[in-house]
Amino acid sequence: MPDRHGPYRNSRYLLEIDDTIQAGFSEATIPSNSTEPTEYREGNESPTVRKLWSLNTFENLTLQWGTTDDSMAIFEWRKMVEQGQVDDARRDIAVIVLDEEGQPGPRWNFVRAWPVNYDAPDLNATDSQVAIESIEIAHEGMERVE
Repeated sequence: MPDRHGPYRNSRYLLEIDDTIQAGFSEATIPSNSTEPTEYREGNESPTVRKLWSLNTFENLTLQWGTTDDSMAIFEWRKMVEQGQVDDARRDIAVIVLDEEGQPGPRWNFVRAWPVNYDAPDLNATDSQVAIESIEIAHEGMERVE
């Protein structure tokens, strides 16, 4: 049994799209989120502004994976957006961290996600690196759950 007194490793994770597991990603960049402060002061208050909360913003999720013959599902998802089918392309997705035994651990859920950018691999005949594809995914909210 893994030692759960320590942190999870960052090298084992899955992507879940509408309850379908996609594996084989070499890198997943979990985005940050923030709340924009708004400054406010009334004329009869001391000359110090108050900070009020405003809009919540969520950066995009980025995934990278090695190109294979069977890696078309995410590219096809992006193609829906290119064809103007953004509402049909929106999915609830999750990035799930796995423990040392491959069991699910913490997860980040992303609401109404859709791919905004696809980057094909750079090819170079004098290099021996793996061909890497990447996708950037916009979403309307993120939640960390266990």
